[in-house]
Amino acid sequence: MYEIGLSSCGRDTWEDMFRMYNQSAITAVEISPKDDGYDAVNYKAIKRYADQYNIKLWSFHLPFWPFSEIDLSNKDICKGTLEYFEELIKKASAIGIDKFTVHPSGEPIEVPEERIERMKCSRESLAKLAHIAKKYDAVIAVEDLPRSCLGNCSGEIMELISDSDDLMVCLDTNHLLFENPADFIRKVGSRIITTHISDCDLINERHWLPGEGKLDWQAILQALKDIDYKGPWLYEIGFKCPKSIIRDRDLTCDDFVRNAKEIFEGKPITTFSTHIENLGMWV
Repeated sequence: MYEIGLSSCGRDTWEDMFRMYNQSAITAVEISPKDDGYDAVNYKAIKRYADQYNIKLWSFHLPFWPFSEIDLSNKDICKGTLEYFEELIKKASAIGIDKFTVHPSGEPIEVPEERIERMKCSRESLAKLAHIAKKYDAVIAVEDLPRSCLGNCSGEIMELISDSDDLMVCLDTNHLLFENPADFIRKVGSRIITTHISDCDLINERHWLPGEGKLDWQAILQALKDIDYKGPWLYEIGFKCPKSIIRDRDLTCDDFVRNAKEIFEGKPITTFSTHIENLGMWV
C-alpha cells in the first residue's frame, strides 16, 4: 500500500544500516543524525550505500532544540539557525535529498503573549527557509510537535505554513496530544508530504511501535488514503527499548515491516511489550 520507511534515528554505521533495511523490505530512509553528529555526517558514504542497497534517500531531519542552540521561533537565534540550515540543505541536496523535516520551535512556550510573538517569528523564518530550500530544488516539511511547542494542532500548523505555498508538513502521529490524528490529517490535507509513524499513550510522546499505545491506526490509515497521501509510511522509532515501556527484546527491521503490513491489511497488531504502571509524563 505504502512504501515502508524508517528514520536512521541517530545511527551512523551507514553500510550496516542500509544493508539491514534492504534485507527486510524497508525501501526509504530519513537521515536523522545524532544530536551532536551533524557536522560529522559522511554524505558521500550515505549516497554510496543508499545506491548500493537500493534505499531511497527520502528526507533529512534538520537539527532541533533541545539538542542544540537552534530555534526558528527565537528572534535572537533564528538568523543563525537559518544560516546553519542552509549549510545542511546544500550538503544533503547534493546527494539527492529533496525533503527536509524541521521543528517550528523549541519549548516551553506557555505564556500567551510570548506564544503570539514566537508564532510570528517562526512563521516568517519558515517562509525564509522554504525560499532557501527552493534554491536547492528541495522542500521543507514542518513537523507537528507536542506539549507547549508551536505546531501542536492543525490550526497552528496551518498558520505556521501560511506565509509560503511551498511549505509542506510532516505528520508525526505521536506528537498529536491535543487533536485526533485522523482529524489533523484531513484538515492539513495535501500539504502532508511525509510521516513520522509511532504510537503514544496520549499523555506524552513515546515513539512506541504502533499497537503499543492508544492511537487508532485504521483511522489514521483511512485518513491518509482520503487525502491521497503518496509518501512512505515512515517510522521514527529506535531499535532499543525506551524507558517508557518494557519489551522482551530490541526491535528489528522485520518488526517494522510486519507492523506496517498488519496495519495495511487490517490484521491484529503483533506486540511483545508490557506497559509500566503509573507512567508519568517524563520518564
